[in-house]
Amino acid sequence: MIVTNNPNVAGFDLPALESDDKLNRVLASALRARGINESSEPNQPPLYWQAGYFDLERVSIFQEATNLEQQQILQQLNQALLQESVAIEQAGVGYMAKMVLMAESTQERMLYSLFAADETTHLAQLQPYVSSDMWPSELDDPFFKLLSDIVESADKSVLLFVLQVVLEGWGLTHYRSLAKGCTDGSLRDVFQSFLQAESRHHGAGVTLFNQIEISPSSKDVIVECLAAFLQMVRVGPQRVVGAIATVKGHLSRPQHIQILQQLDTVSHSHQRLQLLKSLMASTGNTIVIQLEEKGLFAPLSAEEAACYG
Repeated sequence: MIVTNNPNVAGFDLPALESDDKLNRVLASALRARGINESSEPNQPPLYWQAGYFDLERVSIFQEATNLEQQQILQQLNQALLQESVAIEQAGVGYMAKMVLMAESTQERMLYSLFAADETTHLAQLQPYVSSDMWPSELDDPFFKLLSDIVESADKSVLLFVLQVVLEGWGLTHYRSLAKGCTDGSLRDVFQSFLQAESRHHGAGVTLFNQIEISPSSKDVIVECLAAFLQMVRVGPQRVVGAIATVKGHLSRPQHIQILQQLDTVSHSHQRLQLLKSLMASTGNTIVIQLEEKGLFAPLSAEEAACYG
């Protein structure tokens, strides 16, 4: 795995300036020039995604919970989705800025400068929907930590394949799903507006990756990074289980298994794993073969996945 010292490309460890700092006023002015206005933090964020989005209508322990408990579970899941989106865009700003410096032509540098502006715009558009205590930290979530580690790589082939070919391609489907399931028209439009830019980012990654020769050592790092990510997908909707456990208290192993069965964890993971496999196969058949040999495209059963909760 990638070893780093004092990682900061993802920006998860960067401090936020006080609201009255002069630099914030300059930033606000620059954002207004792009049609993005400042907005105050929400006191109590509404539920942008309802129970059906998370398939909770199938889960008996959720259906039997009180209205307050159901709202608390949904609040946690909504917050997690927003926090994840902010983390992805925040890391994207740093990644695109890094790729500006790694560019091998004037056109490539110009392109990544524009991509960095895309990610900055997306981050600013999400800010009104998240409170300051929801700002991601790389230590909060294994995915954030993996993302932070990957963007520190000095290997361009690793960056292109893992982040732009695979994760940007994955992000397109994810943002489309968030937009479709969102009950708030303004936030739905925000996620919908991301799609064209994210498609360009993914397409550029595929084009650039196909132009370079990948070394055996780079391939090994790519396989290691993607193996870690695929394992996160294989274990199924653990985030939903975790939110239920936080509100309802400790879940027994049989309860954990039942929730995963009711969420149809095998189908849930299978669909996502097949999408990831198709994204990887578009440019990296040998990588897919190596991951397939490790059994990483096979979803875990509810009984197996319950060991990871």
